[in-house]
Amino acid sequence: MRISPGYTASPHKKKAMDESRFLEACREVLSEGTRPAGIGALGEKSLHAALKRYLEPREACREVLVGRYVADIVNEAGITEIQTAGFGRLREKLEFFLPHYPVALVYPVAAVKWLISVGPDGSQSRRRRSPKTGGAWEMLTELYSIRDLLKEPGLTLCAMLLEVEEYRLKDGRGRRGYTRWERMPVRLLEEVWARGPEEFPRLLPPDLPEAFTSKEFRACGHFSPMNGSLALSAARELGAVERIGNQGRAYLYRSVQNACF
Repeated sequence: MRISPGYTASPHKKKAMDESRFLEACREVLSEGTRPAGIGALGEKSLHAALKRYLEPREACREVLVGRYVADIVNEAGITEIQTAGFGRLREKLEFFLPHYPVALVYPVAAVKWLISVGPDGSQSRRRRSPKTGGAWEMLTELYSIRDLLKEPGLTLCAMLLEVEEYRLKDGRGRRGYTRWERMPVRLLEEVWARGPEEFPRLLPPDLPEAFTSKEFRACGHFSPMNGSLALSAARELGAVERIGNQGRAYLYRSVQNACF
């Protein structure tokens, strides 16, 4: 399938979440792929493939040539791009797609994470739950790299919240001597869709005060100082957050949902 500029589509609409269909998509990808060294089941590339199958079961609508770019999904709703990290790599595609088509940008988030260590001999540790939890607000940090495109009409954002098993190789490299090797989705927990400025506040961290500083924003989202700064800047570009004054030497912000408090 190939389409050219001028293709018309209906705006992206929220689909009912279907956990069983997501797991079936994962099983299909696993059955067709290879399993390196027998450890784990789905790597980052396979997770990407599983999400494509979940969001669009029709093979003819996946990996579609649009101009000189290949879109992950093209269907009646428009174009869907799935990105696990590094949104900056999508810039050229989005600059071409957005003037012509509705575009949904989908980002998987490990909302619940189980850690499994793999030794040099292939032995696996008992899985343990990571204390770190994630949410839709993690997408904001990635969005910073394409912040100048966030107000383009027709852009829809979606955070797919997953329970995952993360396999880490004990190789003496990386953080604390471990390198993340692959992540296997266990369960689809939630889909957070945001279609335009009125819904972008859905991507904000929970429990924000009516008025908050950047430090409070970082604390609510459990961001590092750097990622918190990037996320807050992206939220402002989306129009989900606005600056309303100062609190001492710190800027004061509020969500647009609280603009009338």
